[in-house]
Amino acid sequence: MLEVSVAAGESGPVIMLCGEAGPGSKAQLSALLARQLAGGTRQLTVDVSGLRFADPVGLRALVLAAVLLTDRGGSLVLLRPQEPVAWALALTGAGHMFTIRGGPHGEPGPGRAG
Repeated sequence: MLEVSVAAGESGPVIMLCGEAGPGSKAQLSALLARQLAGGTRQLTVDVSGLRFADPVGLRALVLAAVLLTDRGGSLVLLRPQEPVAWALALTGAGHMFTIRGGPHGEPGPGRAG
C-alpha cells in the first residue's frame, strides 16, 4: 500500500511517499504526479525515504515525470532513497533520470549533482 502527501517546498511541491510503489499503486502515483505537474511546475521533489519497495511499474510514473520536467528545463529530485529503492533505480537504469540527494544513511546518493 502506498501512502502519499504533498507539501509546499522552497522550489516547488514536495511529495512524500511511504510504503510500496508497485502495480497496485500505479494509478494513484500517476494521478498525484499529474496534478502536481499540471500547473507548469519545473521543480518537483519526491521524498522516498519512507518507500520500502518500488518495482519498475512504480518507478515508471516517476521516470515519466522526470522526462516531462527535463523537457521544461527543470528536474525531479529524489530524497533519501532507501537501499531497496536505490537498488531498483540502479537495476532498471533509471537512476540517471533524477537528481538524488541523500543516500539511505545520510550520505550523498548516486545520481546527477543538483
